[in-house]
Amino acid sequence: MVHIDEEALRSSLQRLRQAAFDADVVAVLKRTVNAVDEVFDYSGAGIMFVTESGHLAYVAASDEGGRQLEEAQAAAGQGPCYDSYVYAREIVSSDLRTDDRWPDLRLPAQVRAVAGIPLLLAGSPVGTLNVYRDQPTEWDDSDVQALRGYSGLITEILAAALAAADRGTVAEQLQYALDYRVVIERAVGYLMGAHGLTATTAFNVLRKQARDSRRRVADVAAEVLGGSTGPDADQIRDRRSPGRALTEAT
Repeated sequence: MVHIDEEALRSSLQRLRQAAFDADVVAVLKRTVNAVDEVFDYSGAGIMFVTESGHLAYVAASDEGGRQLEEAQAAAGQGPCYDSYVYAREIVSSDLRTDDRWPDLRLPAQVRAVAGIPLLLAGSPVGTLNVYRDQPTEWDDSDVQALRGYSGLITEILAAALAAADRGTVAEQLQYALDYRVVIERAVGYLMGAHGLTATTAFNVLRKQARDSRRRVADVAAEVLGGSTGPDADQIRDRRSPGRALTEAT
């Protein structure tokens, strides 16, 4: 079954592009998630951006369920949207109630199926676009392609915000993500190879150390790569158990 009407997708993206650069960035992002939700009959949609501490923070959501889903993932430090950001690729779940990949994720009652799409600037992930349905759903290629279309539009808007002379908070946050993504990726790779961690668990090791020391996650990553005072052995060992690791990391 194909879920997406291609003509509706083209029309929606065209309307949003026509209005995109005449309004406040956050307002346009909210309008975009509303369009994703309404045009394709998803139950809700949202956008998250990475912060200096390594959290994915709620930016915009089409409804209360979408906002709660984003906040639940931010609180747990895990979920399809976290994996979409860390691995820089689409992550889908047909039913989170029976999906054992994120054991510590506490879901809103109305959320069942979720798809996460990375938002890429200059080839680096800076956040995610997320949609959900309130019933189990087998996501197909038309869903993924439609969401890629919206993620492309969002990154066009973000690139324009970065280029603007008068930058707002969103632009400054995005610039940080771009400036330091490479060192974070290298540190994640080092921890994966040295300690047998998954990418998401390695990222959460850095994130917890940043939170505990009240520093930026990029600074902790640089210490790991430089052989300085990065995460200690106890922190690494604890994070081999996903449930304990990701609960402590928030």
